[in-house]
Amino acid sequence: IVLYILESATLEQINDGGTCFKNNKQWYQRRVRGLQTILRNVNTDHGDFVFNADRLIRLVIEEALNFLPTCNKTVITPKDQPYEGKAFLKGNCGVSIVRSGEAMEKSLRQCCRSIRIGKMLVRHPEEDPNKPAKVIYVKLPPDIAERNVLLMYPLMNSGGTIHQSIKELKKNNVPEDRITICTLFVTPYSVNRVLDDFPGVRVLTTEVNDDCALHFGERYFGTDQ
Repeated sequence: IVLYILESATLEQINDGGTCFKNNKQWYQRRVRGLQTILRNVNTDHGDFVFNADRLIRLVIEEALNFLPTCNKTVITPKDQPYEGKAFLKGNCGVSIVRSGEAMEKSLRQCCRSIRIGKMLVRHPEEDPNKPAKVIYVKLPPDIAERNVLLMYPLMNSGGTIHQSIKELKKNNVPEDRITICTLFVTPYSVNRVLDDFPGVRVLTTEVNDDCALHFGERYFGTDQ
């Protein structure tokens, strides 16, 4: 099971393998599992890591776009025939959590070239990493309260960073049901922590596993050497 859309979950809803939540849509995709294998392999070099991470991120972003509002649109084809299609409504944006979340910006830009992207910096206090994370820097579109938000961060281990980011979005009057978390690797604990406190948000990820790929950011940006 390698792609999940998590909309509500409790610990009691996790199956014996710890990787499936009730009412989730699930896709069994060999390519996603293959990409995860490359990213978790300690012998994968930097170039291959970035290339395959971008592929996995692109799959998540493409799926996240399915939750943005659309309207009907009629266009004329090259054969001068009408085609009844769909078009995205205006009022969407991305928010990346620095630094790992910035790895996901390129894929969002490739899918939506003119989309607005805000940023947040969230850190745990250096003197006591066990204390709650704090929002250090925020730059959001001024009308973000009227937008649908794709919140981008590749990892959810404890859920603290995402938790504080959602609180910041809500402080800027973004409704929970307009927030979609785009991530790659999450733990069952982090999912339950976030969804218990913010039941209206949606989490889109490729893996739910107690062994979170904490190395992702360092390997993606080449700072693990």
